[in-house]
Amino acid sequence: MSKAGSGKTAVVLFNLGGPDSLDAVEPFLFNLFNDKAIIGAPAPIRWLIAKLISRRRAPIAREIYGHIGGRSPLVPETEAQARALEHRLGEGFRCFIAMRYWHPFTYEAVEAIKDWGADEVVLLPLYPQFSTTTTGSSVKQWHKEAKRLGLSAPTRLVCCYPTQPHLVAALADLVRQGHSQAAVHGRPRVLFSAHGLPKKVIEKGDPYQSQVELTAAAVAQAVGIEGLDWAICYQSRVGPMEWIGPSTEAELARAGSDGVPVVVVPVAFVSEHSETLVELDIEYRHLAETLLIPCYVRVPALGCHPSFIAGLAEAVHQPKALSGKACTALGRSCPC
Repeated sequence: MSKAGSGKTAVVLFNLGGPDSLDAVEPFLFNLFNDKAIIGAPAPIRWLIAKLISRRRAPIAREIYGHIGGRSPLVPETEAQARALEHRLGEGFRCFIAMRYWHPFTYEAVEAIKDWGADEVVLLPLYPQFSTTTTGSSVKQWHKEAKRLGLSAPTRLVCCYPTQPHLVAALADLVRQGHSQAAVHGRPRVLFSAHGLPKKVIEKGDPYQSQVELTAAAVAQAVGIEGLDWAICYQSRVGPMEWIGPSTEAELARAGSDGVPVVVVPVAFVSEHSETLVELDIEYRHLAETLLIPCYVRVPALGCHPSFIAGLAEAVHQPKALSGKACTALGRSCPC
C-alpha cells in the first residue's frame, strides 16, 4: 500500500447516501427500491414496483426528513469522516465518497479518481457488517462503473470488519458513557439496535445478522461492566415480509415491563441519519416514555470518534487481515 512518496492510493468510502432536499426524497427512494439487491424482481417489474413504493412512501419520508432540516446529514457526516481518515493516513492517500442511491454517486467517485490519477484503489464500506444489500450492492455498482469509465487501477476491498479492535473500542467507550448516564435511574439494559433485513435474505446465506451478533458480543465484553445486561434488536422494518428480530420496539416493551432504563446503541450505523435522528431519537424515545421506561439514553453514532478512524486507517492498510475469521465464524461467508 502507499507510503509517502510511493504512489497515490484512493480510498473509496461506500454508504447509502440520502436526499439533499425534500424534492430529492422520491427519486432517492426510487433508486433504493430499484436496486436488484433490495427487490429481486426482473428489471421491468422492479422498475414499476420501485415507482409505486417511492411514490407512496415519499410523503412519509419527506415528513421524516422535515424533522432534521429537510435533508439527510449522511453526506456531510461522511465527508467529515473522509477528511479525518485522510489526516490519519497521511501523504499519498485521498478519500472519495461513493453513495449508492444519491449524490455523490459511484460514477462521480470513479471519474474523480481517474482525474486524480490514482495508482491503486481501496474500497472501504462504512458498513462494519457485510450484507448483500449494502456492501454487496455497492461493490457490484463500483465494478460496473469502473469498467464503463475505464478505471483500471488495482483495486482491493475491505469486505467487513465487525470485530475490528478499534471499532469495538470506540463503541465500548460510547456505551460506557451512556451506561453511566442511565445508571442514575437503575440498572441499565444496553440495546444494540441494527437496521433489520427480511428473514429470507438471511436464509439465503447473508452474514449480516451473524456479524451484528459478533460486534455486539465483542463490545459487551469490552465495556468491562460485570454482569452487563444487553440484547440485540432490529429496527426500520418496512413491508409485509417477515423480518429478523427481535424488533427494537419489542425490546423496549420488554424493558418497560421490567422497569429498567435503556441505553440504545446504533451498532451497524456509523453515521447519523434518519434512522438514528428520527427513529431512535424521536419515535423510540416517545415509545419509551409511553412505556414508562425510567430513562432512555441513545448513544451517538461513531462519526469521527478517534478510535473508529484509527480502525478505518488500519483497515485500509490491511484490507484482508481484519475480516476473514469474522465472516466465517458463524458458518456464513462473504467475499473475504
